[in-house]
Amino acid sequence: MRTEKIPGKKIAIARALLLCVGVCLIALQARATEFYVDPATGSSAGDGSAARPWRSIQEVFDAGRVESQQWAQLPYTPQSTLVPKNAGATVRAGDTIWLRSGYHGDLSILRYYNTGNITIAAEQGHTPCLSSLRIRSGSHWTIRGLAVSAEFSETYTRHTLIDLDKHSWSGPVHDIVVEDCTIRSVADASAWTADQWDRLACTGLQVDGARMTIRNNRLLNVNFGISVNATDSLISGNLIKNFAGDGMRGLGNYCTFQYNTVKNCYDVNANHDDGFQSWSVGPDGVGSGEVVGLVLRGNTIINYEDPNQPHRGTLQGIGCFDGTFVDWVVENNVIITDHWHGITLLGARNCLVINNTVLDLNDARPGPPWIRVNNHKKGMAPVGCVVRNNLTTALANAGQVREEKNLIIRDPADFFIDAINFDLHLLPNAPAIDAGSHLNAPELDRDRIPRPQGNGIDIGAYEWHTDDVLPVEENVK
Repeated sequence: MRTEKIPGKKIAIARALLLCVGVCLIALQARATEFYVDPATGSSAGDGSAARPWRSIQEVFDAGRVESQQWAQLPYTPQSTLVPKNAGATVRAGDTIWLRSGYHGDLSILRYYNTGNITIAAEQGHTPCLSSLRIRSGSHWTIRGLAVSAEFSETYTRHTLIDLDKHSWSGPVHDIVVEDCTIRSVADASAWTADQWDRLACTGLQVDGARMTIRNNRLLNVNFGISVNATDSLISGNLIKNFAGDGMRGLGNYCTFQYNTVKNCYDVNANHDDGFQSWSVGPDGVGSGEVVGLVLRGNTIINYEDPNQPHRGTLQGIGCFDGTFVDWVVENNVIITDHWHGITLLGARNCLVINNTVLDLNDARPGPPWIRVNNHKKGMAPVGCVVRNNLTTALANAGQVREEKNLIIRDPADFFIDAINFDLHLLPNAPAIDAGSHLNAPELDRDRIPRPQGNGIDIGAYEWHTDDVLPVEENVK
């Protein structure tokens, strides 16, 4: 055994360290406390208990009731050290602040680097409302179940609804979770003119930093949906419905965008709208750097659900035009649009585009949408890229790209259960069944159904299966 080769003293030290960590975790869990904020019945003189809640979540911070850490000096530099902030305060690492129904205003959390996670969440059965939420220069926060909208404020202003913000003066931001929130400019934008969309739609989520998790949120009637500059982060299970800019942006390295749905683009200005967009920035500006290690998995992008939608335009599905994009995996995505760019990477190295389904919404131009891995705008050819097992209306790859086992859709009725209503699951006799390659194929399909279900891998995002086969319940990253 490996442990037999370790001197007894080292074994004892290792066991002592593990015991210490376990005791610390148990102690943190044991002292975790729940606090309450109620804008209707609370008081600034309350103690935060369920019976005597505080009145305002912003007052909790302004009164110094949260124990945390901050930088010893500003401006922040990589050599800065953290020192206690509000030592001995009421709310500490491991605690939860429950928000009750009512309007909680604008919340700004500035320079709170927690030693362990602190949660701010909707109490069960309650709907707390905020106009905006900003966490600047902080860490180890979980935000859960809040409703954030510009229309909750007495005066409507266009702004970023949730902003997770690093700052050159006050420091970085990292290790934050935003989940199960409803984030919207307004609840109903159906009567907005194009000019109102252009002037009034807010950006949903702006995410800087590192190790951020944006999960299972619902974004409605926004300009840009989720814009991520962060690295090493997870963006999973979000719905972005009705948007005027880009649905999602991924500009940081080693991020996973998975199982998100982006639909209903409103074409109201000169922005070339994308369901997902990325570009690099380097020493010579846009297109001179690299974006490394992104995974785009199981996302669904639909240009429009209603052909009579007002302000309807074309939408680029996954549009990445200013590489270089390095070590990307683009798998199991479903793109339904009416633009040439279904999935496009211009300037790529060692990228795998596999088991995606790309379909045209109509027979009009522009389109049909293609999968295209091609030259950087400065002429550099893609290197080491593979396009495999895709079901698409067109391919337009550079000659250096390895194409294998892709199928071109001539008639959607040959493949899909109900393409008109966006159901692109395969028919039991579709020619895509068992026709793909096992090489690098995703272990699960768009619905998390294990692959293969027959004699081979099916081409496209969905694996045909019988009704008794259930999805794998896990959060794949």
